[in-house]
Amino acid sequence: MLRGIHKASSTWLGRIVLAVIMGLIVVSFAIWGIGDIFRGFGLSTVATIGRTEISIEQFRNYYNERLQQLGRRLNRPITPDQARALGLERQLIGQLVAETTLDERARELRLNISETEIAARITSDPNFIGPTGQFDRFRFEQTIRQNGFTEARYVAEQRRALLRRAIAGSLTDGLKIPNTALTAIDRFRNEQRNIEYTTLGPAQAGDVSKPTPEMLTKYFDERKILFRAPEYRKLTLIVLSPADQARWATISDADAKKVYEDNRDSYGTPEQRQVRQIVFPNADEARAASERIAKGLTFSALATERKLKESDTDIGLVAKTAIIDPAIANAAFALKQNEVSAPVQGRFGTVILQVTKIEPAKMPTYEEMSAQIKRDLAASRAKSDMLSLHDKIEDGRAGGSSLAEVAQKLNVTSRTIESIDRSGRDPDGTPVAGLPAGVDVISSAFASDVGVENDPLQLPGNGYVWYEVGGIVPAHDRKLEEVKEQVETRWRDDEIAARLKSKADDMVAKLKTGAKFAELASASGVKLATATGLQRGKSDAAVSPKAIESAFRIAKAEPVSADGVKPNERVVLRVTEVIEPKLDTNSDEAKRLIETLRGSIADDLIGEYIARLEAQMGVTINQAALAQVVGGSNNSN
Repeated sequence: MLRGIHKASSTWLGRIVLAVIMGLIVVSFAIWGIGDIFRGFGLSTVATIGRTEISIEQFRNYYNERLQQLGRRLNRPITPDQARALGLERQLIGQLVAETTLDERARELRLNISETEIAARITSDPNFIGPTGQFDRFRFEQTIRQNGFTEARYVAEQRRALLRRAIAGSLTDGLKIPNTALTAIDRFRNEQRNIEYTTLGPAQAGDVSKPTPEMLTKYFDERKILFRAPEYRKLTLIVLSPADQARWATISDADAKKVYEDNRDSYGTPEQRQVRQIVFPNADEARAASERIAKGLTFSALATERKLKESDTDIGLVAKTAIIDPAIANAAFALKQNEVSAPVQGRFGTVILQVTKIEPAKMPTYEEMSAQIKRDLAASRAKSDMLSLHDKIEDGRAGGSSLAEVAQKLNVTSRTIESIDRSGRDPDGTPVAGLPAGVDVISSAFASDVGVENDPLQLPGNGYVWYEVGGIVPAHDRKLEEVKEQVETRWRDDEIAARLKSKADDMVAKLKTGAKFAELASASGVKLATATGLQRGKSDAAVSPKAIESAFRIAKAEPVSADGVKPNERVVLRVTEVIEPKLDTNSDEAKRLIETLRGSIADDLIGEYIARLEAQMGVTINQAALAQVVGGSNNSN
């Protein structure tokens, strides 16, 4: 969450959801680290931070908005019970208190952000950029409306986020990473080791006789749970997706041409202009500057006089819709090339504009767009058909029909899976193929029961999956006779593994007393091999992950044994060379490492700062009011 605070001003509302998902655990340091903060007080207030109160209604709105955003992110709603089980109310009140604490600090310091800066941030947000590559006001308004924000409220939220970022930046800007830390992490990541090793397999275990009935029975009785039959369920599925429906749609040229004619403007590239602007603190200064320009002063000279760099005045090559302020947009697109405007009263101040370049609108022909239009039209009709089919399927289920009966009546495809376990396998242990991607239908089915009418799961892209449990075979212990072959195989593998471990341990002990590795390997009927350039956490074609892991836990020349690539293999190895990396601080890898460390240390600094502010201001959480919002008990933790 601290990372989310640091980056909040450059993200959009959907990323607030990501901040909730990725940061919920981290933010708790700011609240739950303070002992005994849950104390009862007025039921109208959930929390107080200094003299600021967070009301029940304020937290309820915040809580519900975050749950809705998280639900959209996951493509399924989050129920109150699920939210409580995840402890989201604690994480969200923690996040809100941390944000409010920074807001309080900003007020104490009398910090503010200009309207121009906020507008620049919003118009440069990639989430509001349209198909033309410029700011799309319609997309902006649609996005914030979908997330429950008015424009005024969104701007206010951005102002607070920018101020929080400014406070965080004052703590972390210019943060330097100690070379000791860089060297230690680089060594951990990039150190290489060479080893010599040998692999012991079944041949080195000797002859393993077949177990007696008594031995097998004893082995089975001690490990019955390993051979237990899992729960299996019979499922019926109906899967509908717009992509499947669109494949059967036929779009005529007449229909596609009508769409093209009705939406010509949306297919082309609108007129774009290179716009420059100078913002004045008041209208009088703007008028005075305009009069000087009328007498021959150039726009660039005026900008230089006001100590403005080119980047300070350049809005960029933009379409009219990309300019957030309608008054400025209209004025800029009424100018001729290189013409300077009269003062324009915009939403965020009085400005003078200049247009230095004009690129005319471009319009593709129908022939260039026909294929895309037909695809889009087919997908659109498929979505409409999907909604109709969805309602018909729901009506059929409401009438008491099974999914298979509904599918037959509506001439859609249903699928019956006779037997599947929680891992998605059939009784033979084979993964069941063709399960719908994008949803966890297995977990949902195993959370249901026979005869339960389940809500359909929503697929990415507005598809649906209906599922029905037709039967349940409970998990149960198997008898030895049912799994005798499996038990014998496992007993044999365990016996081989025990013998190989004993042999490997004996070899390690002899190596420690000075025996020659090559002679020990030869005496066991195996060859001594070498592997070079091994690194932590990276695989090698010949050496098992356990052996690589062990190689980095021992000193040079120290022998050790580890599991091999196969279950019935054992590796004996020792390190012959340790190759320490030489960090080049100018390399791309070093720069990425520095940035990662800087972010981690910055998070810690900001976290400590917020915790200190909370301790100074005083933070109190009303657990009873919190429970009133989310339901459940009000026991403090």
